[in-house]
Amino acid sequence: MSGSAASNSASTAGGRTTLAAVVDVVNGPFVLRDVELSAPRPDEIVVQVEASGMCHADLSARAGGVPFPLPGVLGHEGVGRIVEIGSCVHDLVVGDRVVVSFCHCGHCPSCLNGAPVYCVDWPRLNMLGGSRGDGSATLHEAGKPLHGHYFGQSSFSQYLLTMARSAIKVPDDIPANVLAPLGCGIQTGVSAVTHILKPGPGDRVGVFGVGAVGMAALMGLGLTGAAQVIAVDMHDERLALAKSMGATDVINAKGGGVAERILELTRGAGLNGAVETSGNIHSLGSAIGSLASAGTCVVVGVPHDPSMSVPVNVTGMVARGLRVMGTNQGNAIPRVFIPELVELYRRGRLPVDKMVTSFPFAEINAAAEGSLNGSVIKPVLHMTHA
Repeated sequence: MSGSAASNSASTAGGRTTLAAVVDVVNGPFVLRDVELSAPRPDEIVVQVEASGMCHADLSARAGGVPFPLPGVLGHEGVGRIVEIGSCVHDLVVGDRVVVSFCHCGHCPSCLNGAPVYCVDWPRLNMLGGSRGDGSATLHEAGKPLHGHYFGQSSFSQYLLTMARSAIKVPDDIPANVLAPLGCGIQTGVSAVTHILKPGPGDRVGVFGVGAVGMAALMGLGLTGAAQVIAVDMHDERLALAKSMGATDVINAKGGGVAERILELTRGAGLNGAVETSGNIHSLGSAIGSLASAGTCVVVGVPHDPSMSVPVNVTGMVARGLRVMGTNQGNAIPRVFIPELVELYRRGRLPVDKMVTSFPFAEINAAAEGSLNGSVIKPVLHMTHA
C-alpha cells in the first residue's frame, strides 16, 4: 500500500504533492490545485484520503463565520489509509484504514480527564492559525505557506497530514461515505443526545434543525427511551426524511409559532429535552421556550455572527429549573465513540447512508451549493487518485 501511494505522488522537500480544494477569499469557490504537503513529524501521520464529508463548519469558515484564515484548505471529516507515519507513532501502521477527527494536545487537564474536545489548545490546533500549534505550516503552494490543519486535518485533499492521536482505526468492510461523517457531524449529533441529554423512558424531545447533525441526533434518540420526538425545520424534504429517522411529529418552522405548536403536540406538557443544531438564534429561543419545567436544551449550532445572543428570562429559568448547555462535538471521545458508531451502523441501528449524497471531488462546489440550499443533507466527496 505505501509503495503504491508513494509512486502516485511527487516528493517535495520530504513531503508530497497533493490535489487540494483551495479557497482563496471569503465566499470564494473551491478551486482544485496541486499543493505541497509537509512530511510528518514524529507524532504525525499522512493519510491517503478515500472520502471526506462536508460539514456546516467548512462552509461557515469559507464565508468568514469561523475564524480560519484564507487562502486555505478546509475539510474535517476524512477517511482513508495511512501511507506514512512519524518515528514516534507505535499504535498505527502504514496501511491502516482510519477516520480522522479533531486535534487535541493529549496532555492538558481536559485531555487527561477524558474531555479532549475542551483541550486548552483546541482553538489553536483546529481553527485559529491555519497551521500546527507552533505556527508551522503543513501545506505550501508555490513555495509559500498555505493555511491548512483545519480541525487538525484539512481533508479536502487527496492526502492529509494529522496528529496520530486524531486517527481512529476502522474496518475495511464499511463504505467510505458512511465512515467519513463519523469524524464530526454524526458523532456530534448522536453524542449530544446519548452522552449529554440522556432522555429517559417516555420523555418528549425536540430536535431543532434536521441537517446532518440534527439527523444524527434523531438517530441517537432512537437508541434511547424517548417516546415523542418532534423534528423542526424549514425544508419539507428534510422533515419527510426525519420521519423515517424516528421523528414522531414534524413542524415546518416557516409557519412561525413553533413553541405554541409544540405545546399542542405535547398536550400542554412541553419538552423534557431539546437539541438545537441550526445556529439560528430564533430557533434557539423556540427550543428554550418549548421546555417543560426541569427541561434541558443542548446547544450545538453556532450562529454565523459570534456576537449574537439570545435573551433569557432569568426568573423563569430559575423558577422552572431549566438548563441550557452548550457542547462541542457532543463531548465525544473519538477513539472510544467512533468504533461504537461503526458497530451501531453494522447492526442496522445507525442508518447514516440514508442522509448521504456522494459527489466526485471535482464537483465540490456543487456539493457545497446543495448543502447550502437544503437539497443535500450530508455531502461526501470521493477522491480519485491517479
